Amino acid sequence: MNIIETPIKDLVIIEPDVFKDQRGFFCETYNLKRYQQAGIKCDFVQDNQSASCYGVVRGLHFQLPPYTQAKLVSCLVGKVLDVALDLRDGSPTYGQHFAVELSAENHRQFFIPKGFAHGFSVLSEHAIFTYKCDELYHPEADGGILLTDESLGIDWQVPREKMILSEKDLNRKKLSELNIKFPY
Repeated sequence: MNIIETPIKDLVIIEPDVFKDQRGFFCETYNLKRYQQAGIKCDFVQDNQSASCYGVVRGLHFQLPPYTQAKLVSCLVGKVLDVALDLRDGSPTYGQHFAVELSAENHRQFFIPKGFAHGFSVLSEHAIFTYKCDELYHPEADGGILLTDESLGIDWQVPREKMILSEKDLNRKKLSELNIKFPY
């Protein structure tokens, strides 16, 4: 397993060891001990999957305290651009984002700690996206930021006219209109 640090502290890319032969491949997608040794010390309590077509953009989502979530995300089918936005009060990278391509081919995972907003865009014809969460979903704590907020500078790699967005995500506020600051 290879851990790749990003320019944003605590946000890491994981490349699991993948063993391929004529039958296909095998890889370990999670091992508590190995992930804890790599600094990912979460008690994951909920796994989610979503299926989407090209142009779907989901996000930027988070849960408010006391129900903040850390996530370990990956793409099982197809290809997505995954984005994490730092919302940690006092962080030198507050308001900055990092994006990584996750795909069935590269097997990469992205660890997003508490204090980040998260979203992804589907770059392939179809995608199945999965994520482990260290906190259960709480609808009353559901929050988000307008993913087309130009001040964020996120290139979702999907032309605006081809984006497929939920009504909920279309009606989110810009980061500057919110007072969102998570502990650093």
